[in-house]
Amino acid sequence: MSRVGKQPITIPSGVTVVASTDSVTVNGSKGSLSQFTMPDITVKQEGEQVLVTRVSNEPKIRSKHGLMRSLIQNMITGVSEGFSKQLEINGVGYRVALNGTDLKFNLGFSHDVIYKLPQGITAKVEQNIITISGIDKQQVGQVTAEIRSLKKPEPYKGKGIKYVGERIIRKSGKSGKEK
Repeated sequence: MSRVGKQPITIPSGVTVVASTDSVTVNGSKGSLSQFTMPDITVKQEGEQVLVTRVSNEPKIRSKHGLMRSLIQNMITGVSEGFSKQLEINGVGYRVALNGTDLKFNLGFSHDVIYKLPQGITAKVEQNIITISGIDKQQVGQVTAEIRSLKKPEPYKGKGIKYVGERIIRKSGKSGKEK
């Protein structure tokens, strides 16, 4: 058995899980998420727990067992607590402002870069820190990765957009002439 897949998922209060033969729907205080179930993987609810089982021990089916359990766990966490990631902008003159549902970046280009936030994602800007939050873990990670790719941190001065807590390995630059 998969170490991750065989663990039961506990359902917190205020969250409902509806498992049918081809999909799983999770409703909570922050919203609703739905995910299709993979072939040969069964999801059933027993009381306050959700159990994920598989039909056989074929390698392809075994590899999807733990993944399906993790996806359901992330859906339950998302609709009850939500997910958030933080980005930090470093650099002289680099700025970000929130315009309705758009983020307007000044990143040293000849023009401002405007990033439109997808539905279900919210952003909060405090000085040089952007907080991206939502109920879908994959979507929050995708949006933060897209924003980071607008101006990746460079290794000489560390200017650019990076995750909070990310360590940029610095290079020394030109060594100069030896005397």
